[in-house]
Amino acid sequence: MAGKPRLIYLNGRGRMEPIRWLLAAAGVEFEEVFLETREQFQKLIKDGALMFQQLPMVEIDGMKMVQTRAILSYIAGKYNLYGKDLKERALIDMYAEGIADLMQMILMFPFSSPETKEKNLDSIKERATNRYFPVFEKVLKQHGQDFLVGNKFSLADVQLIEAILAVEEKVPAVLSGFPQLQAFKTKMSNMPTIKKFLQPGSPRKPPPDDCYVEKVMKIFK
Repeated sequence: MAGKPRLIYLNGRGRMEPIRWLLAAAGVEFEEVFLETREQFQKLIKDGALMFQQLPMVEIDGMKMVQTRAILSYIAGKYNLYGKDLKERALIDMYAEGIADLMQMILMFPFSSPETKEKNLDSIKERATNRYFPVFEKVLKQHGQDFLVGNKFSLADVQLIEAILAVEEKVPAVLSGFPQLQAFKTKMSNMPTIKKFLQPGSPRKPPPDDCYVEKVMKIFK
């Protein structure tokens, strides 16, 4: 029997957090290895473990997988969270890529200079309310189903609930004009595997603080 997936990253959200979310949503237990020093990162590179000299890395099914999107696609396919055919997979990918664009803004926000933080926060709010969330509000309203694609739980749903909660941490009332997304958030948050992941003590990481930002800069730069 194969061992648990092993996640190698820092002890923080970053680019590993959507992978943690997806594994947790699929009900898959995993192990984590947290880097603390630049030397540990350089050793991984020297040992040839990182194909593009980048993290995150996930050891799964005998592979050392890198590149977040490839890892997410593999996990989604393995655990039947990637649609029933190519058309559904294409929709899931489109939705997931759109969400990833929004999440990139959130990912970079803690690294903003003090002078640009307010402007960047306004940008997150503007993009979420005018570009990204209206898409998903419309999709859910038009087909009247619980999930984004094929009325079946998928990678797209996991990434959307992660994004909703991440934006709400910064803009608490962001869903005020999106009743479908409010209902979606409630349903997703009460799914047993996701509900478990949202409890204290789960592998979900807290919002990045100054200490985390400092560690990222030290290890990767």
